[in-house]
Amino acid sequence: MDDIVKAALKKWPNVPDCYDWLALDARGDWYMRDDRIQAAGPFPLVKGSRIVHDKLKEFIHRNYDHDDRGAWFFQNGPQRVYVVLEAAPWVLGVQRGDAGFELDAHTSEPVHEVRATFVDEHGRLFLHTELGLGVLRSMDMDVAADALVAGVWPEPEEVAFEDLAARFGHVLAPRKG
Repeated sequence: MDDIVKAALKKWPNVPDCYDWLALDARGDWYMRDDRIQAAGPFPLVKGSRIVHDKLKEFIHRNYDHDDRGAWFFQNGPQRVYVVLEAAPWVLGVQRGDAGFELDAHTSEPVHEVRATFVDEHGRLFLHTELGLGVLRSMDMDVAADALVAGVWPEPEEVAFEDLAARFGHVLAPRKG
């Protein structure tokens, strides 16, 4: 977490939390969801405005964390902005590299260990890593298939999407409480 964020938390410790205004889709894109967008429908049916400003995305990434109940948030200064997740807390990308297959998260953090793999009823590939559960970006499925065929990652287990959040302890749509 940024030092400026820690300082703001000390200076203003009682700022109310924010819900439904920020979302992360299964491609690793962030979306702002104002009142009008929220009224138009739930995420990801109605996404909102995609955040494209690189410095803002980097700030979100550095201050992305979760609370004790598994709800993910962006600590925006003194305000905790809870994140609506389309699929998982992490969105993962895989590329072929000099050392084999290289994974990283949507936050640019490297991923070193794949503990288990899962395929849901929608054909999405989820990886349980040292960071936690992540969904693989759809554009990387060809490379991921090569990693699976090569035996670099464990054989996928079929799983119902609705069971993943309880199994891995994350909240897709945090609410007050």
